[in-house]
Amino acid sequence: MSKKLTFVTGNVKKLEEIVKILGSNFPFELNNKSLDLPELQGEINEISVKKCMEAYKQLNTPVIVEDTCLCFNGLKGLPGPYIKWFLEKLGPEGLYKMLDGFEDKSAEAVCTFAYYSGENDDEVVLFQGRTKGVIVDPRGPRDFGWDPCFQPEGYNQTYAEMAKDEKNKISHRYRALDKLQTYFITNK
Repeated sequence: MSKKLTFVTGNVKKLEEIVKILGSNFPFELNNKSLDLPELQGEINEISVKKCMEAYKQLNTPVIVEDTCLCFNGLKGLPGPYIKWFLEKLGPEGLYKMLDGFEDKSAEAVCTFAYYSGENDDEVVLFQGRTKGVIVDPRGPRDFGWDPCFQPEGYNQTYAEMAKDEKNKISHRYRALDKLQTYFITNK
């Protein structure tokens, strides 16, 4: 029987994407739990650690949490960890329009997974993936966050226009999960 690990999310599409990326080599059975975690302010790593500790405190079981950021270089990294709120209020079109007065439309998608086992004196372990790209006038389906306005470097399609398998080979989430998977396979 495989060990269980709780991924804290209520987003079914995100869970599907993660399970697909991790594949069958992942040494844990991944289940999900939706929690109302506080939306923290601060820097990327600090937010991830605090979020993970709060999830563990609520569930009292080993947990993984994810924090995704979209950092506009023209805005010195904003909206960054606050992308959820910007997207909710402005939509992908509004995110693109935020950069109207800026020449620099480059951006970086950042995904951080935080893991805490709760054992002994373990600390929260972070796994971070980054994908460079540009913010474009939204194209493609509007069914997964800001994907329609993020075009990864070296591609002429947005995340939303890409086949899921293609996106899953280059995304910020893939890069973070690759590090997470290596950690668990190496340390099982």
